[in-house]
Amino acid sequence: MKTSAESNNNASVARGGHSNLVARRPIQIFFIFFVGFALMFMFVYNYTSPVTIPVFSQYFIAPTTTIDNDKKLENVLRNASMENNTVIITTLNDAWAEPNSIFDIFLESFHVGIETEKLLDHLVVITLDEKAHARCQALHPHCYQLETKGTNFTNEAFFMTKVYLDMMWRRIEFLGTVLELGYSFIFTDTDIMWLRNPFNRFYDDADFQIACDNFNGDSNDLNNLPNGGFTYVKSNEKTIWFYKFWFNSRSIYPRILTQNVLNKIKMNPLIHDINLKIRFLNTTYFGGFCQISKDFNEVCTMHANCCVGLDNKINDLKILLQDWAKYMKLPDKRKVEAHPSWSVPQSCK
Repeated sequence: MKTSAESNNNASVARGGHSNLVARRPIQIFFIFFVGFALMFMFVYNYTSPVTIPVFSQYFIAPTTTIDNDKKLENVLRNASMENNTVIITTLNDAWAEPNSIFDIFLESFHVGIETEKLLDHLVVITLDEKAHARCQALHPHCYQLETKGTNFTNEAFFMTKVYLDMMWRRIEFLGTVLELGYSFIFTDTDIMWLRNPFNRFYDDADFQIACDNFNGDSNDLNNLPNGGFTYVKSNEKTIWFYKFWFNSRSIYPRILTQNVLNKIKMNPLIHDINLKIRFLNTTYFGGFCQISKDFNEVCTMHANCCVGLDNKINDLKILLQDWAKYMKLPDKRKVEAHPSWSVPQSCK
């Protein structure tokens, strides 16, 4: 049985606990108000600042894994770069590097194209396995073997398989690193034939330019369907942020191709707010099997897109270069008057 004194003590403790709770409530309310205000400030700041890189989004964008202090990469980029710190980049695995495979056809296109052979001095081949690296070194001066983080990219990566998607995302991550090192780049898939120097077909005002599977006639229209196999990207604060944003968006859109994720994010208000200038390249100049470039006198590149299977690509790209060789043999006057047509796609249909 409790004494009167014990009862009084218990009551006093209860009152004391209640008093502490009451005392803590203003602190909790203030803390909640402060956090809410901070978040609101960052949100408003993002959407009222047209120039500054969005701060709020950085809390949701973990930095990509960069290649820190990699002197080999820096040396390769420096040795291959143009005077304006621009390089041409492609990626290569063993399946595409075998003799008489895609890589040989790719290099051949530079030799038979118009004012393209000199561009080989600025081509950096990013190899994804040791066999591809050895083959690259046998044929080309600027090769860099990329760490693939335990994933085997040696064999043909079939479209939309996990290995294929991993390879595409590793590519985006790496290209972001190139931008961070201060180099602008043209990225080109190895199944793209370089038939004419493309630099006078790029837009001076664009930060990010990309080829299309289907071009709708308006290079500013975000409704164009991009193809990530050919891009021209200038190194600046906006594009560095954009490539991080693009790479980290893979967690929101898992098991989706990189260019399809680009389709999802290209109209994001954050991209608009940083004033990233995006332009889509005309298929008249940058064509492919999805949408053929019909004018031999204008075409710069032709891509074996809308085509699945290594053997199919090899077959049709060889035919494409045969068509090009016939065009190049024509006298200059006949080149203007003639209206040759491509014999492809055949196997890629």
